[in-house]
Amino acid sequence: MSQYDATREPAVSGWVVGGVTFAGTMLILIGMFQAIDGLVAIVNDDFFVVSKNYTFDLDTTARGWIHLLLGIVMVLAGLSIFAGKTWSVVVALTLAMLSAVVNFFFIPYYPFWSLLMIALDCWVIWALTRPGVVRSSP
Repeated sequence: MSQYDATREPAVSGWVVGGVTFAGTMLILIGMFQAIDGLVAIVNDDFFVVSKNYTFDLDTTARGWIHLLLGIVMVLAGLSIFAGKTWSVVVALTLAMLSAVVNFFFIPYYPFWSLLMIALDCWVIWALTRPGVVRSSP
């Protein structure tokens, strides 16, 4: 019997486990931030003010519902990351990309906050695309 067994996958690196844990935790945190942004926009239409002639002008309440629903789904996806299923990583990657796009359109309302959220989304994407995060099932 050889030392190397081709049917056995190598052990998971501590960096991968840490990255997945980080990504799941950050996804939950980003989702909570999105939900809070959404609630603020829904409850108080006048809180977010945008300059005139903004190309992607959308009603603040509608934007609030988008943020609220995205936030709730992101929290659920972050919780599912800890289950270690391949589909949860794919869903989390999709939601992080969608969150970055939604926050891009939110820049005129709250520039610093939107850029921070985009950076956190990119960090989650990076953490979930590290080698070894998605492992094949036997």
